[in-house]
Amino acid sequence: MNSEAYDKGIETLSKMVGPDMLQATVEKVKKFSPDFANMIVSFPYGMIYSRPGLDHKQRSLVAISALIASGSDAQLDFHIHAGLNAGLTPDEIIEAIMNCLPYAGFPKSISALFVTMRIFEELGIKPGESEIVD
Repeated sequence: MNSEAYDKGIETLSKMVGPDMLQATVEKVKKFSPDFANMIVSFPYGMIYSRPGLDHKQRSLVAISALIASGSDAQLDFHIHAGLNAGLTPDEIIEAIMNCLPYAGFPKSISALFVTMRIFEELGIKPGESEIVD
């Protein structure tokens, strides 16, 4: 285990999703497979998200788009929360989903929209209330 990358990953994740969601997610995986928990924290968040060049908001947008394209709805929930915490507006997330239509297709984009609608409803977010900056 690369403890430096793991510690950096925990620090990054805590900023992205907050300590409660971090604990709930990582501890649940850690109980099932400590090695798997180490890998999902160390590599993407300790080594990739901590690199220069993109901020967390931009990385979240890339992650959301990649998850939509791969049809990974189970992970989309986590990353939409992370994107909101990183500063993505609800309208930016919806635009990202629409932008995936020609590349990922309607079924995956519609599935992503339904995941997003559920999250926004749970959080009391109403689309159209944020300003998209050009």
